Amino acid sequence: KKKLKISGRELLSVPMQVFGLDQLQVLEMSPERESCLRYRMELLPQEIGRLRNLTCLYVDSNNLKKIPAEIGTLSRLERLTLSNNSLSSLPAEMGALQRLRSLHLANNSLTELPAPLCQLRSLTFLDVSDNKIVTIPSSIRHLEKLETLLLLFNSLESLPEDVCLLRNLHTLWLGNNHLRSLPAAFGELVNLDWGYNYCSCNFEGNPLESPPPEVCSRGPEGIRDYFSSLCRI
Repeated sequence: KKKLKISGRELLSVPMQVFGLDQLQVLEMSPERESCLRYRMELLPQEIGRLRNLTCLYVDSNNLKKIPAEIGTLSRLERLTLSNNSLSSLPAEMGALQRLRSLHLANNSLTELPAPLCQLRSLTFLDVSDNKIVTIPSSIRHLEKLETLLLLFNSLESLPEDVCLLRNLHTLWLGNNHLRSLPAAFGELVNLDWGYNYCSCNFEGNPLESPPPEVCSRGPEGIRDYFSSLCRI
């Protein structure tokens, strides 16, 4: 793959020459993990749309406040990392990224799950943990291929029933939210390997009442039994 990594102690902007590299497939503009440097790039230039062959774009740990609409023209993009920035919204055009399989948005300033994300039907991995998300739209049901959904450290008070239609989910992290109840069909998420790998489904740090934590720890069967017993009352 044709790859370019841009590094520097105080990265403020992208050199314009980069956008002439139209055969580029991987563009990395994130600091080295071990250095703990924080880049200062606040704006991803609209010229990013010229890089039509990009499959991977890494711009986490910057200071991005906005993503340009032109990102929607990167039709070959499969992996996009935007974690550790200052994003409070995403452009509607992101919904056009129909090959995107992995999207990292942890530690931003999102207050809702942006609607365009629910159009990304190839998505298998979505991390929106450590934001300020209060609600999940019912349109999340369109993410039928989703296998990993990370929602921990948000402000969720409820989950839509539609989450229970994501039958390919293997990993669902809900820890440290404000959830008092789970959807009645939650036990239908049978591909969560609850019993063998507790990390696959995490409820810790929620004031759960329905079902209570001891029921949740029994996995999908226990949760199904709990809700079916309520129906019989």
